[in-house]
Amino acid sequence: MAKTIYIAGLGLIGTSMALGIKRDHPDYEILGYNRSQTSRKIALERGMVDCVTDDFASFAPLADVIILCLPIKQTVTFIKDLANMDLKEGVIISDAGSTKSAIVDAAEQYLAGKSFRFIGAHPMAGSHKTGAVSADVNLFENAYYIFTPSSLTTPDTLEEMKDLLSGLHARFIEIDAKEHDRVTSQISHFPHILASSLMEQTAIYAEKHEMARYFAAGGFRDMTRIAESEPGMWTSILLSNREIILERIENFKERLDVIGQAISQGDEDHIWNFFNQAREQRQAMEIHKRGGVDSSYDLFVDVPDEEDVILRILELLRGTSLVNIHINEENREDVHGILQISFRNAQDLERAQQVITQNTDYTVVVK
Repeated sequence: MAKTIYIAGLGLIGTSMALGIKRDHPDYEILGYNRSQTSRKIALERGMVDCVTDDFASFAPLADVIILCLPIKQTVTFIKDLANMDLKEGVIISDAGSTKSAIVDAAEQYLAGKSFRFIGAHPMAGSHKTGAVSADVNLFENAYYIFTPSSLTTPDTLEEMKDLLSGLHARFIEIDAKEHDRVTSQISHFPHILASSLMEQTAIYAEKHEMARYFAAGGFRDMTRIAESEPGMWTSILLSNREIILERIENFKERLDVIGQAISQGDEDHIWNFFNQAREQRQAMEIHKRGGVDSSYDLFVDVPDEEDVILRILELLRGTSLVNIHINEENREDVHGILQISFRNAQDLERAQQVITQNTDYTVVVK
């Protein structure tokens, strides 16, 4: 039976989600809300949604599923608003927020006693691009789509959502909301603080040591890439997960003090073990390495998960010297494409970009 899906927030996530839903459920009606007229117009003209509005309340009573692809504070506000609306019985309400505890707590507070179902969610995918104009049906392919059930999640809710979102080709996983926020504070939120702090420190340092601007490459580039992330989103994330993030900051300060003391005392064994342990731990986590070189030039290609597609790209690059190739399929929240190819020099990178762009319709990003 055809359903009506209401997506609130027609940015990159919302519109890409709409495309994914339409891929497997072309008979579903997709309604869209957005404050910006530009995104509404693009989403409608390109067939991502069937109808649009700038009045959130107007479409809510029509929906079988409502997905809030909005900033965290606005998501909480809309959950509160939904509690006072005449919605369909058994409607599923979900979201796409990067932190989950505050949103799930709000749902359990404001939607309690209603005939509504709620399940928190966090699709761990993204891009350097924003807005409906950048919508990509393959954005979530092989990315983790995390569900954080609540007391308002019935046994059939999760399966209904998986069926609805099957066209995203994502990896669905279920986790407690608080545990989600604890884990992401360490592997996502805190690294953004480190990257921005390192950039701030280096920018100030370079005022007196100008060559720091020119020598910054390789490891520095890798560590600070995420400092280019959208500041409004990250302000919202930190403030919605502040207690856990503050704990991570304090823990890191202690670790810096320990290695600082070892350096001060000239403790060679401690310093060696510090680096060796980190190397072994990183290798155990199977995180992508730079192929044995400190500096490389990266190209990202958004390709569909189809047989021989990687071989097709490599065939196009025959004769070009590659440093490394990696498929970003475990967690794509902070990457720019599924296929990541590293080159030794800018000339090879430029040639590869030109060849792939001319011979395919895949999105190619250089970083």
